[in-house]
Amino acid sequence: MSLNRTFLFVLGSARANGNSERLARHAATHLPDDVTQRWIDLKSVRLPEYEDRRRQENRAYTPTDPSEIELLDATLAATDIALVSPLYWYTLSSSTKRYLDHWTGWFDVPGLRFKERMAGRTLWVVTALGENDLHAADPLVDSVRRSADYMKMHFGGVLLGIGSRPGQVEHDARAMAGAREFFHEACAGA
Repeated sequence: MSLNRTFLFVLGSARANGNSERLARHAATHLPDDVTQRWIDLKSVRLPEYEDRRRQENRAYTPTDPSEIELLDATLAATDIALVSPLYWYTLSSSTKRYLDHWTGWFDVPGLRFKERMAGRTLWVVTALGENDLHAADPLVDSVRRSADYMKMHFGGVLLGIGSRPGQVEHDARAMAGAREFFHEACAGA
């Protein structure tokens, strides 16, 4: 029983159907049938660059770009957000980071109470890296865990897979087995 869980999968790869996405899709097939899934590919959405207005006299912010509004609405509608990003330079992809940067702007939308509304939700990470040293992803994991803590969200965990060539992650038996159980705890007792 999922109690109306809604997963937003935010795809942040520069490659269509990349290893991180394949791993996330494999994990998502093991979610209960009554869990709603929404997949947004940041390549298709074309989120504009974030403009930091926090030090301006009028820091009130109003999203006007349709892509940003779509992401904001999808984010607020989700109980669980899965960042699906390959490991680029030991962290999230630039498009995934840009998405998180927009969260800062959403703090200042009058009446939205974005940070308060995100509290208690769960933030997940699915990532593929091109080397066998899984500790290479530690900076990414630490960054997202700290972001979840700051937002008073739960950190659901990270699913790591090895793969740089297209489809290579599907040969990572450890990652594929982990994908089957990755979201299990989130939905088991809910």
